[in-house]
Amino acid sequence: MTVLPDDGLTLAAEFSDATREQWQRLVAGVLLKSGKEVEGAAAEDALSTTLEDGLRVRPLYTGHDTAPEPGLPGFAPFVRGSRAEGNTVGGWDVRQRHTAPDPDAVLADLENGVTSLWLAVGAGGIPVASLGRVLEGVYLDLAPVALDAGAEVESAARELLRLYEERGVGRDAARGTLGADPLGFEARTGQPFDFAPVAGLARRCAEEYPGLRALTVDALPYHEAGGSAAQELGASLATGVACLRELTGAGLSIGQACAQLEFRYAATADQFLTIAKLRAARRLWARVAEVCGAPGAQVQHVVTSPVMMTRRDPWVNMLRTTVAALAAGAGGADAVTVLPFDHALGLPDAFARRIARNTSTILIEESHLSRVIDPAGGSWYVERLTDELAHAGWEFFQGIERSGGLAAALRSGRLRQDLASTWEARTGKLAKRREPITGVSEFPHLAERPVERTPAPPAPSGGLPRVRRDEAYEALRARSDAHLAATGSRPRIHLAALGPAAAHTARLTFASNLFQAGGIEPVTEGTFEDSGATEACLCSSDALYEEQAAQAAEDLRKAGARHVFLAGRPGRYSGVDDYVFAGCDAVAVLSATLDRMGVS
Repeated sequence: MTVLPDDGLTLAAEFSDATREQWQRLVAGVLLKSGKEVEGAAAEDALSTTLEDGLRVRPLYTGHDTAPEPGLPGFAPFVRGSRAEGNTVGGWDVRQRHTAPDPDAVLADLENGVTSLWLAVGAGGIPVASLGRVLEGVYLDLAPVALDAGAEVESAARELLRLYEERGVGRDAARGTLGADPLGFEARTGQPFDFAPVAGLARRCAEEYPGLRALTVDALPYHEAGGSAAQELGASLATGVACLRELTGAGLSIGQACAQLEFRYAATADQFLTIAKLRAARRLWARVAEVCGAPGAQVQHVVTSPVMMTRRDPWVNMLRTTVAALAAGAGGADAVTVLPFDHALGLPDAFARRIARNTSTILIEESHLSRVIDPAGGSWYVERLTDELAHAGWEFFQGIERSGGLAAALRSGRLRQDLASTWEARTGKLAKRREPITGVSEFPHLAERPVERTPAPPAPSGGLPRVRRDEAYEALRARSDAHLAATGSRPRIHLAALGPAAAHTARLTFASNLFQAGGIEPVTEGTFEDSGATEACLCSSDALYEEQAAQAAEDLRKAGARHVFLAGRPGRYSGVDDYVFAGCDAVAVLSATLDRMGVS
């Protein structure tokens, strides 16, 4: 080994180290220009962002913000990955979901980049009796199969094991998961599920099929009910611990029990939060396994979030799922499922499935994302966020355990209430467009042609609710669609621009986007009488409002306007009924406007 001599050179030696106080003074100077007089730590706080779970993202992280030592890839606490080589060998497992008995679609996926199958079997999915036909032509010793069979997990598992035997797949060669998830089933349906047969499947896998796992610890029900990242983590830990208790009580060793679990998490378009969540999940489970006496890594299957998928302008979903898949890969997921962009509309077509599977292919083969082990590791921000999220998740987990475990938390309604409280707070941000939804609450396109798909089988129901970010705006748009179908036109509002373009363009664009988000067509040309509208909105600068707003509002009322808005912060302008501005409750404003227009 050659040792380079010390040449006495130090990077940027001629510059003195900048201090945090110097940076804060610079920030304070910038904020002063926008009218905010703050200094020191207050300047830093002014640029901080509050997340769910009481977490705050600060604008500056330094070496003083580092978290506990994350360890090495492949070693406890597995923050940096469950395997020493990460996903560098061949990338992550590209797992495609299928809910319809379409063997051609299954083969097309496998021939074009998919490496494992996630099959929804039973009620609302592929009939158990059709499993053999769906897997016709599939090399079961090469393509792992993950079942999602709900109440029919026993019969689906027996059928899959029968297919292995029938097609000569050695027991050592079988790979995948039988997908039993009693607590997840109860969370989805509200119906308890007997664990005894699941323990039997686990025992058989442990003794006969070393490459098969019997159970899935699915955190999606809690994510889809509106839960935060920490709540998703805490619920998954509580589920995993409950499974360990049941399996060891049925005679499995703690090591065998841990080996039977695969964990499923959601990946959102908040890439750093997703990366931190997956890293924190491995750390937390490593702690649970250590306490139980069977140290080991968590196996993660990550799915792009159904909550973030929109029905309007669904093409934007491609961007959301790409960022989510990138975060899943960078976070160290073992398997990644990219939901097709038309997932919220029904069964995906061939194009949507192709885009979904190619998302992972491009990230792995062209962007080379998997060539770096834990690419976000070492970032002060990511390490700190991972640590803070781990503590928040552990706290939520302890709360569930103190209430008697996950089953008790589900049956008492405690977990539902906790998730609902989180979603209620987030709903407020969505309504005020503090959390924008591109194509829905921001930059909506009323004239877009709807994307139509064959309806998907009904999802299990009766338990925790399933929420979507777009649901409030979707309800408004549905009212507008019904009005269009009945009358041949959408409800309209006249946007009255005052002064030159330089004075009104910004607020005209803002108001146009806001009203379109509720399905209300903005009319900017011609007079109010020609617009066919009953409502109007003034758009201009504050200076021109002082000069012209009162008279313009009076003129609009004389022309027949029943309600006059002003785009801007509330002020004292006679004749103006309401104001629309950044941070206003857009959903409430739009709903009330549709009510006044008689749009039911």
